[in-house]
Amino acid sequence: MPWTFACAATDIAAEDVIRFDHGGRTFAIFRNHENGYFCTDGLCTHEDIHLADGLVMENTVECPKHASIFDFTSGEVDTPPACDNLRTYPTRIEDGRVMVEI
Repeated sequence: MPWTFACAATDIAAEDVIRFDHGGRTFAIFRNHENGYFCTDGLCTHEDIHLADGLVMENTVECPKHASIFDFTSGEVDTPPACDNLRTYPTRIEDGRVMVEI
């Protein structure tokens, strides 16, 4: 799978998320409290609400509609009503750019 430029590392504040659309799909790019970068599918597995509008705290994101909480480092759902995990994608920083393998 090719590495794809998603955004500049400085585009995302600590404990924040941005939306990234590529190839007809939508993703969420996260930066945690320890300056780690992560990528998941962009939509909540419960009702397809974009997670870029969610609340990020440490390594989790809370869906803005029904408050499901996901660990974005692993994609695991922590709190219902969502039951299905998010798909995650390898992410690295290269010359100040966030690169995602999708």
